Amino acid sequence: MTNSWQPEWPFPLPRTHTGVLLGNGTLGLSLWGEKNILRLTVGRNDFWDPRGGKPWVEGMSFPQIRRLLEKKDEEGLRSLFERGEYREGEPEEPTLLPIGRWEAHFPDDLVWDRAVLLLQEGMLRVDGHWRGTAVVVWIRMAVKEPEFMVALDDRTPRPQWRGVTSASLLGSKWAERSLPQPTSWKEAKARGWVQERPVDLPLGMTLAESSDGSLVGFTAMVAETGEIARRKGLERCRALVGNEASERDALQEKSRAWWRQFWERTPDLQIPHKDLQFLYRYGMFKFGAMTNPEAAPAGLQGPWIEDFQFPPWSSDYHFNINIQLCYMPAYRGNHGEHLLPLFRIIESWLPKLRENARIFVGIDDGVMLPHAVDDRGTCMGGFWTGSIDHGCTAWVADMMYQYFLYSDDREFLATLAYPFLHGSFRVYEEMLERGPDGQWVLPVSVSPEYRASAMNAWGRNASFQLACIHRLLENLKNAADVLEKPFPQEWAEIASTLPKACLVGPDGKEEIGIWEGTPLEESHRHPSHLMGLFPFNVIDGDAPEWQKVDQRSINRWIEKGMGLWSGWCIPLAAILHARRGNGEMAELLLEIWQKVFTNEGHGTLHDYTFPGFTMIGAPPREEGLEQPPERMQMDAGMGVTAALMEFFVHRVGKRYKLFGGIPHSWENTSFQDIAVEGGFYLSGEKESGRLRKIKVRATRRGKILLESPWSCGPLVFIEGKRVKKSEKYLLHRSSHKAPDGILEVTLEAGEEIALCPVERSVRDSFDAM
Repeated sequence: MTNSWQPEWPFPLPRTHTGVLLGNGTLGLSLWGEKNILRLTVGRNDFWDPRGGKPWVEGMSFPQIRRLLEKKDEEGLRSLFERGEYREGEPEEPTLLPIGRWEAHFPDDLVWDRAVLLLQEGMLRVDGHWRGTAVVVWIRMAVKEPEFMVALDDRTPRPQWRGVTSASLLGSKWAERSLPQPTSWKEAKARGWVQERPVDLPLGMTLAESSDGSLVGFTAMVAETGEIARRKGLERCRALVGNEASERDALQEKSRAWWRQFWERTPDLQIPHKDLQFLYRYGMFKFGAMTNPEAAPAGLQGPWIEDFQFPPWSSDYHFNINIQLCYMPAYRGNHGEHLLPLFRIIESWLPKLRENARIFVGIDDGVMLPHAVDDRGTCMGGFWTGSIDHGCTAWVADMMYQYFLYSDDREFLATLAYPFLHGSFRVYEEMLERGPDGQWVLPVSVSPEYRASAMNAWGRNASFQLACIHRLLENLKNAADVLEKPFPQEWAEIASTLPKACLVGPDGKEEIGIWEGTPLEESHRHPSHLMGLFPFNVIDGDAPEWQKVDQRSINRWIEKGMGLWSGWCIPLAAILHARRGNGEMAELLLEIWQKVFTNEGHGTLHDYTFPGFTMIGAPPREEGLEQPPERMQMDAGMGVTAALMEFFVHRVGKRYKLFGGIPHSWENTSFQDIAVEGGFYLSGEKESGRLRKIKVRATRRGKILLESPWSCGPLVFIEGKRVKKSEKYLLHRSSHKAPDGILEVTLEAGEEIALCPVERSVRDSFDAM
């Protein structure tokens, strides 16, 4: 994707989360400000205070939890999962720590007009005016190191730089957590502070100016001691602003090269909708900036930790949907290597996850990942339904297997993905039992966040968990075939007899329920019961046995409305509509999301920006519908980015639909090199409402099934030669998708074909050949 597009942000940008973002995975920068002041909020996504949390302990077993639930022993259940009394100053949960910001105060008569993001280079330009003269500031971040630099042109007056610590902004809340106060320091053309932690290494925030003030270097360095962090940071800053340009040139060239390569690999979507085009391109930029393969893995906020408060939900790792959304663009977006930091940190937790499984179901070969953990895999605690939601583990296992399908990394499959799949299912295997009729059932199961942590927040055969089990079993069977491992007969029996969803309702009017006896009862932010359709793709909604069930399930979901939806559930809803061919509704949902759940600086929020659409995040009704405080998360924005790729290409069953989720009004649109499983890349062009061409490119030998978008049947072009039919490329008629067919395409590595429709007269001439 060649990207010369340069979006602009007009000033003022009055709050941290209205700022324009730069990042390199570990370090995040938010530029905001007003009038003559520029503010640079600095965050790191690895600067944790790990104290607190609720490790799994003996007694937190599946049989014990089941007994307590069946006895309705709420006090006994909560005593298992809530930590109990805390010592004064001891935090309840781990959290990422805010750091602070730098402020540049320019002369009072200078006004900043706009910030311009140069996506191709990963750089910011800030334009303003002063006494009739245009002034410019440039901001560039290093690719890996926790450092960035600011350059002022000759016409820009030199500002007064001020450091503002998060400790000073949080005041008593900082002290309540028993965090030490930072130590400030200052010397010629340099200043900063050191922030110690009760546990773990300290951080040094450093600024150094060149002799004429035209260059300013910044670091946020973690080191063995505060003095080492200060000294190393100062050395790096002075190297960046010194007389020798080599360090600056190296930073700039590495940054340019990294972003050039990133955009070359990124699918190019031409979306005839200005706002959605912006959401895709800025979304992919933020994805690259928060998931650098050589950095710490992204949590809920990536590296953009605000300076004025502890981050909501600790900016932790939520595995019941949020982290999956954060990383969803990696797959279709052709950046699988950006998943590896996440997988590496999960691998480091394996001893803890095995211990969790041992305590929970009494086995030594299982893994169990709670829904919310810190960077050490410690459970945040208190939320019993999240703690026992084994779908979190299964979903991560599926992420690992999907990475294999895209990358063909068999060593990864053998050493991490397959063992994690195996360990995930072993826990489910111990949870399953045979009912009186001999059928397999899941006697106690939860559906993410449904009924929160109430005593009735569970049931038999939750549809979400059933979908997870079937996805695990299908992945395990395929992985076992690749690795030439046995697949147990009992697992095959479970796969063939366990239902793929829990159906509720009278005969002939069944729909997908939450769990046995419970249909969707209310507007709910988590469409967990529908996840057999997406993302787990174990239910083909087009198949005859599922069509009416699927329709009734979607109808009830629509009927219950959006009044309790959060920001991150909107992209999932858009994908579900797109997969049903309802591009108009999918488009509308993303328009609503941008209007309701993003602020004036395009910050992506968990809660609404104005009242009336949803009650999520709202204060109690008796207090009125006031605007909630801004709680920024990256999950929704990344979900929207992935959803737009799903509009163009999505998989149903084993076949791919192209242009299946776009609105009819997108008459002139195209996509190039969307990645799919098996090492294939798909492209397509639509002009004046007609689909002109589809391209398929293979990076390794394989077969792909495409649902033909042309009722007439396409011709196949191979290296300029027109081919109507061969043993290799056959247009099959689908048993349940007439009159369109399924095109089965087998390609060698490096081979590419193009498909396009022809007029009937031309087809007839070929038929006569």
